[in-house]
Formats: sequence, C-alpha cells, structure tokens
Amino acid sequence: LNFDDLAEKQISTQKIFDGRILHVSVDTVRLPNGETTTREYISHLGAVGIVPVTDDGEVIIERQFRYPMHDIFTEIPAGKIDSVNEDPFDAAKRELLEETGITADEWTKLGCYHPAAAYSSEKVTLYMARGLHMGSQKLDKDEFLNVIKLPMTEAVDMIMAGEITDGKTISAILM
Repeated sequence: LNFDDLAEKQISTQKIFDGRILHVSVDTVRLPNGETTTREYISHLGAVGIVPVTDDGEVIIERQFRYPMHDIFTEIPAGKIDSVNEDPFDAAKRELLEETGITADEWTKLGCYHPAAAYSSEKVTLYMARGLHMGSQKLDKDEFLNVIKLPMTEAVDMIMAGEITDGKTISAILM
C-alpha cells in the first residue's frame, strides 16, 4: 500500500484547548474508504533529549518528579522546543546547560522518537553529547531535579529491568 491508500484527509478542524505547551484539536477526516470520522490530537512544537556521556563512559541523568504520573522518573536531560523557529540542536544545547550546567564539545544526532503518534504530533530529537564541561545549573523557577552519573551499562540494565520507563530515555540510551 502507498501513502494515498492509507492517508486520511482533513475536512474540518476545531480547536478545543490552546495551552502553553499543548494545543488540543478535533478534526473531521475522510478515511481511505470514503467514510468520515473524528480524530482528537495534541499539537506540540517538539522536544529534545540529550545523552551526556563522560570521558569515562558514565551517563549524566536526572531524577525529576512528573506530575501527571505523581512519581519521580529517571530521565536523560530534555526539554521542549520553545518556538517554531528554534532549531532542535540549539534547544538541545540550551536544555543541557539549563538542567545540568554542562556544555559539550562534541554532539552526535542519534535520531528522533515519536512518543505518542496516535494522538500527538510531538517529535523528540535525540542527541549524544561528549567532551563535557561541568558548570552550574540554570533551572527554570518551576523546575526541580537531581543530576546523577551512572555507568552506561548500569543505565542499560535499569532499562532492561524496568526501572527506567521514560520513553525518550529508553530510546536515546539504547541508540
């Protein structure tokens, strides 16, 4: 099957909610078989995630409370793209500095990850940072997190044991 055999075509759209990060819409679409239905979805500018790796093979990760889950998660440094004009690489450098105080000499784009393609347009671009220079965090006023170092093998073991469940972290570490 090609794209035209599977693609749904927008007939109309209704904005339901327009927040700082999430924008919720309901579209009426025409299905490939000619029938119509609705699709609820979240528009999102995208995000970045960074795997900072030290010279001795440790990965810098964070522990952060995530309100929707009411729990603390172990994650790679990450953050949202601030505008449609912000380049993901620039966002990655900004987020790494803000959350960890780290700058890096070497950057490798690992790929991208779509956390919820069934209902969100969010795309997370993933990077690895090496040649790290430690500095001071520049956290947002509503941001609280702990930064820790782990051997990369331990981070992989934590993923395989189900101790790290954050999708971007799993994707980026395994990449």
